[in-house]
Amino acid sequence: MALTPSNMLALGTTAPAFQLPQTNTNKLFTYANCKGENGTVVIFMCNHCPFVIHVMEGLVSVANDYIKKGFGFVAISSNDVENYPQDAPILMETFSQHYKMPFPYLYDASQKVAKAYDAACTPDFYVFNASEKLVYRGQIDNSRPNNGIPVTGVDLKLALDSILKNQPQVELQKPSMGCGIKWK
Repeated sequence: MALTPSNMLALGTTAPAFQLPQTNTNKLFTYANCKGENGTVVIFMCNHCPFVIHVMEGLVSVANDYIKKGFGFVAISSNDVENYPQDAPILMETFSQHYKMPFPYLYDASQKVAKAYDAACTPDFYVFNASEKLVYRGQIDNSRPNNGIPVTGVDLKLALDSILKNQPQVELQKPSMGCGIKWK
């Protein structure tokens, strides 16, 4: 497992559009129908990454709280499933159900969406405001597998709260760290 940091897409970037299938319904989702009234969190993740598994319960908790506050959440897996079959769409459905994810989990088979977002690792978090401009990218918090720090979602929540309070985002945004996206 190679530790890979986020690429840190430029703040102010307009959310790249996408149209991807949800694995458990095959329904197509776009950025437009995933976005929330106050903003949108786009997460690149996969089923097997220990960094993703480590934050899932905390992520679901944050999502449950902030969906009620007008934020949209969407998760996208872009991994090469031929070489990493544990990330196959049928297993994405099982993963989503296991963690009771309150947001769609979409499959980016072409990897074009991951490239448009300059995603590098799993998990990789992007927060867009109501105007679809990137205001935060990076980690959910300082917790990592085996570092003893509990998952609180503090960095992600601070970004979302700053939107709600119409306050500037923190200047120091730490990259997420995790497994590298498995490119074809």
